[in-house]
Amino acid sequence: MSKAVELAFDTLGEGPPLVILHGLFGWARNWQNVARQLASRYRVITVDARNHGRSTHTAGMDYTLMAADVAALLEKLDLHEVTLLGHSMGGKTAMTLALNDCARLARVVVVDISPVPSEDQHTPMIDAMLTLPPSSLRRRSEVDALLRAAVPEDDIRLFLLQSLLPAENGGSWRFNLAALKSGMPDLIGPLPVAPAARYAGPFRIIRGENSPRVNAEALPLIRHHFPAASLHTVGNAGHWPHAEAPADFMRALNDCLLL
Repeated sequence: MSKAVELAFDTLGEGPPLVILHGLFGWARNWQNVARQLASRYRVITVDARNHGRSTHTAGMDYTLMAADVAALLEKLDLHEVTLLGHSMGGKTAMTLALNDCARLARVVVVDISPVPSEDQHTPMIDAMLTLPPSSLRRRSEVDALLRAAVPEDDIRLFLLQSLLPAENGGSWRFNLAALKSGMPDLIGPLPVAPAARYAGPFRIIRGENSPRVNAEALPLIRHHFPAASLHTVGNAGHWPHAEAPADFMRALNDCLLL
């Protein structure tokens, strides 16, 4: 696999390893509540993807690279029989790793994402953030107001602002906006895997009932690459079921971990 970068991560608990990969614009701390609930049974490792959080910022941004980063981390920590949990972008990273280099994996759980390409809903948000000079990134309330026209959804703006590092003399973002923009065609595109690639191990998808990301059209490709796939739906939730319906999400996740 391609040259990897070193990833930042947090560890909580003891037991079999469970590695969590966040979605686009996120970082490891977004999954802290889930990690705490699993820490009595697992050694939970929440990871910052490249160009996110505290991990290395670099020009390259695609799933082959991100899967290589995760593979290198599993090797560095000498982890085996890993449960790999990924949301959205992290889910596509997990699928890529499972289909290309699954030797260290015991099971894969992906949250509200499928292997099929999706529409670009993110570049307008990136462009809006790129237009803000560092001098305007002084307070979250001010940045929230500046982004409101381009990102009218309150919950999405709040999510983005979790990765803002405000400062009176010029703030910054925890993610690498330029790399995310240039890598967007790969991030929303098909998985970089061979057409015949298969992962025969346990593969679970948890989707939000109100999200279109895992629909009937995606199921044939899911079953083609992941013949042991099962689908679990969290009611009254969209693309972030772990945040929108946390109790129901944890019930679904615990079911997935037992299967």
